[in-house]
Amino acid sequence: MKRTLVFALATGLATSTLAAQTAPAASSPAVAPPPQALPAKIAIIAFQQGMIATNEGQRTVQEIQKKYEPQKAKIDAEAAEVESLKKQYQALPAQASDEQRASLLKSSDSKEKQLNFDAEAAQTAYNNDLGEAFNKLQQKFGGAAVKYCTDNGFTLLVTPEATQQSPNPILWFNPVTDITQAVINAYNASSGIAAPAPSAPSASRPRPAATTPKPASPTTPKK
Repeated sequence: MKRTLVFALATGLATSTLAAQTAPAASSPAVAPPPQALPAKIAIIAFQQGMIATNEGQRTVQEIQKKYEPQKAKIDAEAAEVESLKKQYQALPAQASDEQRASLLKSSDSKEKQLNFDAEAAQTAYNNDLGEAFNKLQQKFGGAAVKYCTDNGFTLLVTPEATQQSPNPILWFNPVTDITQAVINAYNASSGIAAPAPSAPSASRPRPAATTPKPASPTTPKK
């Protein structure tokens, strides 16, 4: 069975963190402006697909694939050798000796283990390089997506690419529509429960008084 190094794109990029990375920091509840009820205007983006489709994304994939072409060629050659040994084993005549069969089988198994090891190592290194490169591009592409949303009056940015690794489809929302603190304030006002008193600062532990070391007793000279 022929095996080749698959140039699979690394998955599970942390696109769900886009809102935290690009949204402005929340103001203190005491000075936070009241939330606004804006007309909903939802934008949808295939984030990973779009990021990879940019000129920079395509160039990144090409550069990393070129870097791993020697490993791919080596793995293809190893796979061809394993396939050849298996065919030789299957083509052995019935009168072939047990030693000949065992030698071919041992060689085939050994080379297949090496093939699997090399393929897994190359794939892991390839995915790591690709993931690292796209983690950097993700910041810039995400910033461009948020800027486009704010410039064009969108209130929510979602993606259909939610996965097990990144299950949250919401990438960004307009922070002025966040009613969390307003609801907290309204609930506190209706509950009639006063805010608890702030915790008293813990008293500092008194330091032990410094002691002056006693001078060593003079040694009595021996007579």
